[in-house]
Amino acid sequence: MSATSPESAPNTTQQWVSVISLAFAAFIFNTTEFIPVALLSDIGRSFSMPVTDVGMMITIYAWVVAPASLPMMLLTRKFERRSLLIMLFIVFIMSHILSYFAWNFNVLLGSRIGIAFSHAVFWSITASLAIRVAPKGKELQALGLLSTGTAMAMVLGIPFGRMIGETYGWRNTFALIAVFATIVCLILAKTLPLLPSINSGSFSSLGVIFKRPSLVIVFILTILIITAQFTAYSYIEPFALNIAHLSSSQTTNLLLVYGAAGFMGSYLFGKYGGKYPKLAIPMSSLCLAISMLLLIPLSAGALSLISLSMFWGIGIICFSLAQQAKTLNLAQDATDVAMAIYSGLYNVGIGGGALLGGIVTTHWGLQYIGVVGGIVAALGTILAIILVNRADFIVKS
Repeated sequence: MSATSPESAPNTTQQWVSVISLAFAAFIFNTTEFIPVALLSDIGRSFSMPVTDVGMMITIYAWVVAPASLPMMLLTRKFERRSLLIMLFIVFIMSHILSYFAWNFNVLLGSRIGIAFSHAVFWSITASLAIRVAPKGKELQALGLLSTGTAMAMVLGIPFGRMIGETYGWRNTFALIAVFATIVCLILAKTLPLLPSINSGSFSSLGVIFKRPSLVIVFILTILIITAQFTAYSYIEPFALNIAHLSSSQTTNLLLVYGAAGFMGSYLFGKYGGKYPKLAIPMSSLCLAISMLLLIPLSAGALSLISLSMFWGIGIICFSLAQQAKTLNLAQDATDVAMAIYSGLYNVGIGGGALLGGIVTTHWGLQYIGVVGGIVAALGTILAIILVNRADFIVKS
């Protein structure tokens, strides 16, 4: 619910505009985080670098977000949220402009670090903001819209970014993101009410959070499964082109189907996640493990690999939604601190997976990224089963 006084409270239409704008912001932030996955080959050619070296963009970005999320959130915990969000967008937009003009790879990396810092705070505060600005009784729908924005990054952002990059050059992909971010920033500046910081938590919240065993297991599981995911997904574009021998358009279609599956995953979680709270996390973990282990067997044909990508896409969105919802459920008294930790650890997994995928590619071969990722996800599935069978797993709101 809004923290504004009754006379300054926005009307219902304005509230929904704010929620939808936050969902678009989630779309933009997720698109830019993962867009290098779709542009690795083009960026590599531009700077005469192998894709494994360019892949360090993903690792460095994630490993800036990981350690920065909690400290940045704590440092900004008393900031009024609308002003903080606008400041984040300014850093985000300026960093993308630098990406467009990057005259060497180190400058590009520097611009990505600026984006990563804005990302670190954005994902620490956005879930709670969406709930606060939503119309009364529509908080879960607001969180669902935010998740839809995240899924849309996979559905439209990454494949569309790849198409822009192929046609007009990868620099224009970053420029277009900056343009869209500017538009969303202006809308949020106009529609968001003043949002004083509440229930953000503090340094003292850390001790309380880490005394909750199920929440700690959620955090560990996040690292494990996301490491598995990005061991394979970080290099799916070169895998599709060089191992599965898909054409460039077929590779774009694979990314499109993978992303579109996020809608199905979001729908399935929204419909059944609440009814069967102990199924979502282990089932999505198992889905990811199976998907990655089948990468090689199903890479012989474009149709089979693209079909597998749908199964894989459903798995990752369901896992991410289930873990986010469980984090909020287990840390209702310190949502921003918990989400900062979750976002940071999620990015530890992204960076670790991209690094592990690069090591596998360099020393064993690109074809083995799915095997290694699948084994790690299978271990995560075992931990997920242990998690949901704990007595403190279910906490009533």
